Amino acid sequence: MKPRFTRLPVLDAESRCLGFVIYFDDNRNMEEKDVVKALAAMAQPNRLQVFRSLVVAGKQGATPGQLGELLGVPNATLSFHLKELMGAGLISQERSGRNMIYRVEFDQMNGLLAYLTENCCQGAEACLDASSTNCQC
Repeated sequence: MKPRFTRLPVLDAESRCLGFVIYFDDNRNMEEKDVVKALAAMAQPNRLQVFRSLVVAGKQGATPGQLGELLGVPNATLSFHLKELMGAGLISQERSGRNMIYRVEFDQMNGLLAYLTENCCQGAEACLDASSTNCQC
């Protein structure tokens, strides 16, 4: 993928003038379309609960049965929500014997958090600690 440059508007506090900062987007950053897809996937209460439950489960992950029991979501509904989260790249599945294990894609989650906080405070001193926006799982 070819790197792209984007001009982002910023307000200069001293001169109170609107200027532009050149922002470089390369392969290490999430594409805007991927961010929109991930946020749309989590913009539903049941899916958000499923995703957060899988974050709590960590690298071990969870089966649909465990998630359904924990959240009180019917199996067919849960299957739909898991499919949507997988389509957005937020979770993955792995077969373990007769069970499917679902896990959060922590790199994708961290990429989403990084994208959302990347230009925090218009590049001034960091107002967020990097460890608060990055899961070490």
